[in-house]
Amino acid sequence: MSKHRKKIQIILAALFLTTIGGAAFAQSFNLADMLPQGQGAASGRIIQYLMILTVLSLAPGIMVMVTSFTRFAVALSFLRSGMGLQTTPANIIMVSLALFMTFYVMAPTFDQAWRNGLQPLINNEISEEAAYDEMTKPFRTFMLNNIREKDLVLFDELAVSSFGYDKDAPVEKLDLRVVIPAFMISELRRGFEIGFLIALPFVVIDMIVATLTMSMGMMMLPPTVISMPFKVLFFVLVDGWHLLTAGLIRSFV
Repeated sequence: MSKHRKKIQIILAALFLTTIGGAAFAQSFNLADMLPQGQGAASGRIIQYLMILTVLSLAPGIMVMVTSFTRFAVALSFLRSGMGLQTTPANIIMVSLALFMTFYVMAPTFDQAWRNGLQPLINNEISEEAAYDEMTKPFRTFMLNNIREKDLVLFDELAVSSFGYDKDAPVEKLDLRVVIPAFMISELRRGFEIGFLIALPFVVIDMIVATLTMSMGMMMLPPTVISMPFKVLFFVLVDGWHLLTAGLIRSFV
């Protein structure tokens, strides 16, 4: 009986604590207290938080779409392929180099977007619509300065014929859904052009080594085994990392 009585006492104590805790939680919890003070209602602030989380989750893709990262990544990929190096430098090194070169090139654009758009929005000095316009303006300018006119005209004409966009809109007012894809294919084209120039000397070295090995009767020896050290030596002697980095950064206006 004493054991059953102790069990009953424990159950009653747990129910009492749960009831008291639930009442205190119901009295102290308020959704509005968790949200910062602002002009919008609680639902509006929740929507803003969801939008911010969405943008942060899509940040890597956005960076690839509207910055110089694509050109750098393509050129560095051609470099490693041309030298015949499969895993050296490692992917993390190549991506990190492209990333920090992107930050270097895009620093004025980032600073302008922060100074004119994001910072005033955080300080509640401008509305969300005005902040969006101010934050996208420097990126739009950067992309327009690096877009081939042919690519921009292509997507502009497709947008007018397919989606009914205003065909008389000035270039500065073009929708980002037109500017971004045009910028991306322009960057891919320039990346492949730079990649061709990077790979061409290594192809010449491969051809020379292959001709020498064939003339000496070494039919079973893959030419890439001999040419790879010469390609690495050539790249080091001409100070290739310095030349490539300087050329990629200077390719942006």
